[in-house]
Amino acid sequence: MSWDLIIVGAGPAGLGAAAEASKEGLSVLVLDEFHRPGGRLLGQLHEEPESGSWFNGLEEAERVHQEVLDAGAEIRCGASVWALTSVDSQWVVHANSQGRTFELEARRLLLATGAAEKPIPIPGWTLPGVVSVGAAQIFTNVHRVKPGSRCVVVGINVLSLTIARELSLAGVDVLAIMMPPAGPLAGDSGNPSQVLSEMSGLARLAPSFWQRVGGWFGRTWMGKKLVPRLYPLSGFKTWGIPVQARKAALRVVGSDEVEGIEVSAVDVRGCPVGKPQTLDVDLVCIAGGLYPLAELASGAGCTMTYLDELGGEVPVHGEDLQTSCAGLYVAGNIMGVEGAKVALAYGRYAGQSIASAHNGEGESEALSLARDAVHLERNRAPIRFHPEIEAGREKLRVISESALCQDDNTC
Repeated sequence: MSWDLIIVGAGPAGLGAAAEASKEGLSVLVLDEFHRPGGRLLGQLHEEPESGSWFNGLEEAERVHQEVLDAGAEIRCGASVWALTSVDSQWVVHANSQGRTFELEARRLLLATGAAEKPIPIPGWTLPGVVSVGAAQIFTNVHRVKPGSRCVVVGINVLSLTIARELSLAGVDVLAIMMPPAGPLAGDSGNPSQVLSEMSGLARLAPSFWQRVGGWFGRTWMGKKLVPRLYPLSGFKTWGIPVQARKAALRVVGSDEVEGIEVSAVDVRGCPVGKPQTLDVDLVCIAGGLYPLAELASGAGCTMTYLDELGGEVPVHGEDLQTSCAGLYVAGNIMGVEGAKVALAYGRYAGQSIASAHNGEGESEALSLARDAVHLERNRAPIRFHPEIEAGREKLRVISESALCQDDNTC
């Protein structure tokens, strides 16, 4: 069977696109390798900073999932897509499910593959009991399994702070969030000065008045110089969890599983100083940040570009979200790492854009509203994984216009 649209990824972007495209009359199939739809929504549980209400990703995923089913789209979970080819103006999706390979065809294809976690290898990181923060989040919020009793989170960023609190709410004793060992594998995440500069931009969300004041000072010229030197070794507590930007995890200790973690004080460059100590823990969570999961787009032949402001390599695409490959679109974190609400808005915009192209329509009111919703969600997002996201989007726009111009031989 041939479909009007196949969507790879049943996260917020993929589900949002499926709902909108189906409502506009397209036959839509959504594929995802996980056993249930929702993507990263499934693990999210956090308090909204402005309203104080709780965002429950499981409930949100179920709501959008039902919207997709009501619109008439089909979702197949447990299907892993490994290649894409274009044949006679059709896209062929090569996938595998339960050991069987199969192929599906569609006139148009949307990649909503999301983002993946960056690893930060440290000595001992292959021991049982060392997991990424994303895996820890799935353990607690999806499977309702407590992954450990005493934990240290390695890596200080938006994701680690959020998930450390979720672990604490699940009954895990989070001893600290600290730096990874400085070096080429850690990059800027191993530099206390760089980390504190980035985290100061989030201080307005801190639960303590003095943390908010400190964050403001940290963004000033003098603050950027002084804060890393004045930051206490014991750190500052956020939601009761010490954030220790002047301590680093040197190695995980254990023979058959995690038994502890060796930590040391560090200077402003992240270099160890003084005598290391070993903390008794049975769980180590590594938080290296996120990058766009764009391998399928690259393998399909899409023009790609690397932008730090968006989190890594992304497919070049136009305002309609179509890539350099005709009929192949992108939506969500594959375009640059942002929050789930922005991804959902991008998915709805992609669904309307694809429907307009399929039905031969111009700018519709629904398409215009969907585009506006993306900007609205981005502007009111309390947390940004990449503070310079607007600059990154503008760079990508210029690159896209240049690439499309060359393809059309109009410049």
